[in-house]
Amino acid sequence: DAMTMDIHYNKHHSAYVKNVNDAIAAENISFSTEKDFFANASKLSAKAKNNGGGSWNHNFFWQVMAPSTGGAPAGKVAEALNGAFSTFDKFKEQFTQAAMGRFGSGWAWVVNDNGKLKIGSTANQDNPLMDSSELKGTPILALDVWEHAYYLKYQNKRNEYVANWFNVINWDEVAKRLG
Repeated sequence: DAMTMDIHYNKHHSAYVKNVNDAIAAENISFSTEKDFFANASKLSAKAKNNGGGSWNHNFFWQVMAPSTGGAPAGKVAEALNGAFSTFDKFKEQFTQAAMGRFGSGWAWVVNDNGKLKIGSTANQDNPLMDSSELKGTPILALDVWEHAYYLKYQNKRNEYVANWFNVINWDEVAKRLG
């Protein structure tokens, strides 16, 4: 809903951007790319790592959503998901399990790991690009499962939020990320 998105984008996301930029300046972090930043996440301060992840994860999240774009994908995304998970329904089931199984705050992801699609989740603002993440790969789809992403509309009903989120997936953007 509009109020959740406004707070989520203008308050939460903007705070991550400000805080990571402050950390980069204060700590003289000199990585020239996001890839290098996250490849060294375990060496960063908690402020830099968490806010860097929060900023990047949210940038990604906004791009893989759009109004009236959800439902089942077509073309190469459908082929890739069906190839990796048998059917779109099985993909949705596994992705939903990753989103629902994340205790507390975090993210559910679909990643490309050397040509193999995998589903998993990360805690807090971690992402699969971080050297400290158990889930590795190049993200192609992500869902924010922090309560701030859904609490105003869904309260404690994360399952309804996840189910409805499938209605706003921007499959064209996912296709670009799939390559």
